[in-house]
Amino acid sequence: MAADSVQSVIDNKGEPDVTAANHREAYKTPARGLAGMVAFAGIMLALIGFFDILQGLTALFNDEYFTIRAGQLLVFDFTTWGVITLIWGAMLVAAGLGLLSGRGGARVFAIVVVFVNMLLQIAFLAANPIWSTIIIALDVFVLYALTARWGEVKMALDE
Repeated sequence: MAADSVQSVIDNKGEPDVTAANHREAYKTPARGLAGMVAFAGIMLALIGFFDILQGLTALFNDEYFTIRAGQLLVFDFTTWGVITLIWGAMLVAAGLGLLSGRGGARVFAIVVVFVNMLLQIAFLAANPIWSTIIIALDVFVLYALTARWGEVKMALDE
C-alpha cells in the first residue's frame, strides 16, 4: 500500500506530481509561481524607485507643482526633500535590481528600503496626497511579495 501511495504522487517522468492531492505529507517541490513574486517585487521596486526619482526632480525644479507651498511640508523644504527622494529612489532601483539578480541580501535590503519609503511618502502626503497614497499602496504590495510564504519562495529559487 505504501508503494501505491508513493507511486500516485510520481508522474510518468519520475518527478513528483505537484497536482496530486496528498493530505498526509507536504509536496516535495514548491510552487514555482511563488518565485514570480520575487520578480514582481524586483520590477515594482525599480518602478517605484523611478517614480521617486521623478518626484525628487519635480521637488527640485518645480515647487509650484505640489498642492502646498514651501514651508508647509511636514519635515523639510522642497529642495531638501528633492535631494532625499532622488537618493532614496536610486536605492529603491538598486534594491529592485538586486532582487532580480538573485543577490542574497537583496530581500532584507528591499524590505528595509520599502518600509522607509512608506514612511517618507507619509511625510510627503500633504504635498501630493493622491500620488503618495498610490506609492504607499505599491509599497504594501511589494512588502507582501517579499514576506508572504518566503520559505517556499526560497526553495523554488534554489532549484
